[in-house]
Amino acid sequence: MAERISIGIDIGSHGIKVVVAESVGDHDRARPKIIGAGFAESKGVHHGYIVEPDEASASIAAAVSAAQKSSGYKISKAYLSVGGIGLGSAIFGGTIMLSDKESVISENDVKRVLETVENELPESFILNKEILHAIPLQYKIDGKIVLGKPVGMQGGKLEAKVLFITVLSQHLNDLIDAVGACGIEIEDVMASPLAASLVVLPKQQQMAGCVLINIGAETMSASVFENGAPASLEVFPIGSVDITNDIALGLKIPLDDADRVKLSKPESVPYPRKKLEEIIGARLSDMFDLLESHLKKIGRSGLLPAGIIVTGGGSYSLYIEELAKSYLKLPAKKAQPKFDPGSKLPVLSKDGIKENIWAVAYGLCILGTSASDTNSPVNRLGLRFVSKTRANIWAWIKKILP
Repeated sequence: MAERISIGIDIGSHGIKVVVAESVGDHDRARPKIIGAGFAESKGVHHGYIVEPDEASASIAAAVSAAQKSSGYKISKAYLSVGGIGLGSAIFGGTIMLSDKESVISENDVKRVLETVENELPESFILNKEILHAIPLQYKIDGKIVLGKPVGMQGGKLEAKVLFITVLSQHLNDLIDAVGACGIEIEDVMASPLAASLVVLPKQQQMAGCVLINIGAETMSASVFENGAPASLEVFPIGSVDITNDIALGLKIPLDDADRVKLSKPESVPYPRKKLEEIIGARLSDMFDLLESHLKKIGRSGLLPAGIIVTGGGSYSLYIEELAKSYLKLPAKKAQPKFDPGSKLPVLSKDGIKENIWAVAYGLCILGTSASDTNSPVNRLGLRFVSKTRANIWAWIKKILP
């Protein structure tokens, strides 16, 4: 039974989410069905960082306890998401020469060119950072772009372009320590936006080109996908708490009331719609300005046919879809998480489950059940995981190339 269970822990600035899932189906095509979940308010966490380790560990322990109670499963190992403003990404390239112009490219050659790219990373890029994921985006043989993997083709020069997703070393170590203090071993780590993408982004959208916006309590991440793989990841220090604060100030109401207004349906709010639109619109425009600047920087402004998909707790804010379309001139919609039928999730508010907040933790469970499934969403992303503790690289690395 134990080998068919996977656990995901998502540590956010507002809440700790723990999902327990059981693999359902054949071994090679297993999918996770949620059999239990736990939630606890985050304490000791700010902008995704652990600022009070003891408080953070107590919050994690509370969420784990709730998940154990609802699932009936004792949690000793888990997959961990990494988010917050310590996340970042950049693209670098590298080249290797083959023995002659007609050399047949092998798996070892592909491995060698990827290692070359990583070994030649600028010191300024990796200083005080850990590489979470190295994602091959493109290969060239003798200067010509190759669609897919170049193994079996012939050429004299092999080039690779790779997206590196990094996290501040101290941030990663603090997260691992906080979970470890609860007696839980981390099996692997994954950037939060990528974990969410496994649940909310169909392959068609990833191929066409889209940006996944995850609006948390204190941060907003933007992940651009093209040709089925991540092309960029950026995190901004602004989130849904800023919207709540603006509503409280603008309407002169308590923060709890402001939060309820933010998440309510427009017709049920006892305040002028125009006033609310102005308040919420001003803050969302700040968020979308940051996103638009990033899209311009990477040359993707207005060039993502599948548009904007919004997830995270902030995706339930009033007018989010309308304002996203207006500011960014792209199609926009809230994410629709796809959980396995019969999955068990707790109701966290009188308005319902608020499923988007569970996307990251459930995505980690998909990671846990995908190691041997070549058709899984994880494998299609082309991720290579590099799990690290303070002292050493953990024993296993998933070598998954596109």
